[in-house]
Amino acid sequence: MKNNRFKLILIAVVALVSVWSIWPTYRDHELSRTLSAFRSSEDSLKFAIDHRAEIEQARDKSLKLGLDLRGGMHLVMEVDLFDLIEQKAWNKDARFQQIMASVRSSAATSGDSPVELLAAEFKKQGIPLSRYFYDIRNSDREIVDKLNKESQDALVRAKEIIRNRIDQYGVAEPLIQTQGARRIIIELSGVTDETRVRKLLKGSAKLEFRLVKDHESLLRAIDTINSMPAQGQVVTAPADSSVAPALLAGQAGAKVATAPAPGRKLSDMIGVMKNGLVFTPEYARDYVSAMFKREDVQARLPQDTELLIAAKPELTEKGEKFFPIYLVKKSPELTGGVITEAKATFGTENVQPEVSMSMNDEGTSKWARITGANIGKQIAIVLDGAVYSAPVVQSRIPNGNSVINGISGLEEAKDLEIILKAGALPAPVRILEERTVGPSLGSDYIQAGLMSMIWGFAAVAIFMVFYYNKAGLAADFALVLNILIVISVLAGFKASLSLPGIAGIVLTMGMAVDANVLIYERIREELAEGKMLKSAVDAGYSRAFSSILDSHVTTLAAAFLLSQFGVGPVQGFAVTLMIGTGASLFTAIVVTRVIFDLLVGSGFMDEKSFG
Repeated sequence: MKNNRFKLILIAVVALVSVWSIWPTYRDHELSRTLSAFRSSEDSLKFAIDHRAEIEQARDKSLKLGLDLRGGMHLVMEVDLFDLIEQKAWNKDARFQQIMASVRSSAATSGDSPVELLAAEFKKQGIPLSRYFYDIRNSDREIVDKLNKESQDALVRAKEIIRNRIDQYGVAEPLIQTQGARRIIIELSGVTDETRVRKLLKGSAKLEFRLVKDHESLLRAIDTINSMPAQGQVVTAPADSSVAPALLAGQAGAKVATAPAPGRKLSDMIGVMKNGLVFTPEYARDYVSAMFKREDVQARLPQDTELLIAAKPELTEKGEKFFPIYLVKKSPELTGGVITEAKATFGTENVQPEVSMSMNDEGTSKWARITGANIGKQIAIVLDGAVYSAPVVQSRIPNGNSVINGISGLEEAKDLEIILKAGALPAPVRILEERTVGPSLGSDYIQAGLMSMIWGFAAVAIFMVFYYNKAGLAADFALVLNILIVISVLAGFKASLSLPGIAGIVLTMGMAVDANVLIYERIREELAEGKMLKSAVDAGYSRAFSSILDSHVTTLAAAFLLSQFGVGPVQGFAVTLMIGTGASLFTAIVVTRVIFDLLVGSGFMDEKSFG
């Protein structure tokens, strides 16, 4: 009796904790129904304001739905490890660039790691890797090992940086996993602004502070490349555009319909304002940016310089957009690695948003020296190859503070804050695959999943009562508690319930009943041998225990392996199955046994109660 008292207390505690864990989910559902029931938006808004704390708390602690049930984004991203390899090379000549182009081409049809492909190409051409990487005394095997470690670390760092960005963005329970040597799989449930998330994930956050060359140097550089023919696609200008630039023309040049077709000059897309500002119109920005990256264009520029375009446009008097062009030093004076804090805020002089940054001790010291040595000159704040602002240094800045402005909205400023706080990606990433699941499809899946659970539970419950009589009722009670435990654990640990998770719950129902069937059949055998009911129950549980334990342990082991090596839906199924298996073992061995002890002791059950 004392043992049963302890078990009863344990069952009561488990049941109460389960209800407590699921309660916020119920409240969230009820509050959502109440909000949707209001006929006027004013009443709905008033209710939301009055119950704001309760609504937010219930939503935060409620059971989260996965991507397939709630809707959201599924992305497969690839880390450009070839860019990382190029960063590690110290003597990049034309032959090295040729080898890298060949390796990139091979990687498109090969599943091998970039380092192995690189090593194979170098070996094929009879060139030691030490000619370009690390120390000249290193063997090819040592260099391959080092590059492999750098690549693995880069993939792990990219995953963690992406996770930090998503966490700060506020997505509940994102799924972020690596696949192979280069890919990262991301699932974000409940996301509605796909464009913003896409931009947030792809930005490498490579922040640099670069010196801007004087205006005369910029004009000479433009004059040097203005005769170069454009290549590639046709860039179409708006027919009514007054910003059809001609080099050294005024703000309003001659109107053109198309600029430039292949063979036209680069100067057809670059103009100079009356105030001397060099620019390119919005319709040609991407094309001009690609032209600036061409090797033949860069070869004509002064040494250690490159042309960059502003991240944000400015407007003409007619409201047309144009992007300023800057000639900056290639080698940065300072990088974003010294940034310790970034915060989105508003400027003191106007209402335009900006991002203020603080630096560590090393950055503060260097920033003071850089600003002190360049008073009266421009320093460009460059993020991912685009100039956000290029302020003129008025005086030495000793405290390590700086500001990024030229930001169009507070939302963009917040995203920039997130990117800078999370840190720069070790290598660029690109989206290989993207799928969006709509909430309407998710609601259909929810309905189908719930119906499968209801029908599965009904079929099992009816069968148990029909076949095992009163003992079947005990099994059904244990089954309800089993499902309650599974859902409460998912809610309590803020795990997401997905469609495969619902499948895991349905399978758990079968497993839970299977354990009861083993016990009941053992009890029947004992009763057939003429034993008393209490003795038969004791013997039935004792003899069935080893079989139940073996089956549950093997299922747990299989589910654990699936959770470790599975991806996406497989992992969701495995996690739910593990929780359900543990709950099934508890309800079959502890809960039903206590029920039988109580009912047998009270005389409610007899030999016919097991069918």
